[in-house]
Amino acid sequence: MEPRVQETLDRISVPVHSCVRIESRHPGVVMYVDPFRLDGAPHDADIVLITHDHYDHFSPEDIAKVRKPGTAFVLPQAMDRRDLPLDRTATEVHFLAPYSECTVFGIPVRTVPAYNVGKEFHPKANRWIGYVLTVDGVRVYVSGDTDDNQDVRTVRCDIACLAAGGTFTCTPREAAELACALAPAVAIPTHYGSVVGKPEDGAAFKEFVGGRVPVCLKIPA
Repeated sequence: MEPRVQETLDRISVPVHSCVRIESRHPGVVMYVDPFRLDGAPHDADIVLITHDHYDHFSPEDIAKVRKPGTAFVLPQAMDRRDLPLDRTATEVHFLAPYSECTVFGIPVRTVPAYNVGKEFHPKANRWIGYVLTVDGVRVYVSGDTDDNQDVRTVRCDIACLAAGGTFTCTPREAAELACALAPAVAIPTHYGSVVGKPEDGAAFKEFVGGRVPVCLKIPA
């Protein structure tokens, strides 16, 4: 694994479920994707990114734990109609459709559609999203709640954080096949072990990958 990818991987944590925390080295930006069920209140987020408005991804209580003066927000365009816990006149807020881009505190952000195939929990028509964040030159993909589909197969990334807990998203086997199709430098399974999915789903994902892609388990056992 390239040193720059390893360094970024070391700066990624998945405290629980689909909450992904990423800290860049340059320019020292802390990002949270879908903060949820956090212990403590670090108030350290420079950027909060939300994939969609289900309770386990859009949690005002947890947003309040991480936000600080000047925290910027990135949300799906579909959430522009929501009553959000922020002052839009005093806060940098980006509402993005799928396949959109912006740059926040020097971090390039690109959105990817996130939707189900063959089930109705996350319809494509809702225009919910995952993110590709370029962190210190490393592309980190956070899938949001999605199945393997033709849109996510277009993602090019170095680190792939993929929902793998089944029911509402890919199963461990399906997520493993997606990981192998994307061929990142390393894959991280998410979205299991608490709200949905079994604690052992991360290990199952790694077994199904079968060494075709390096796997790093970040959710605490």
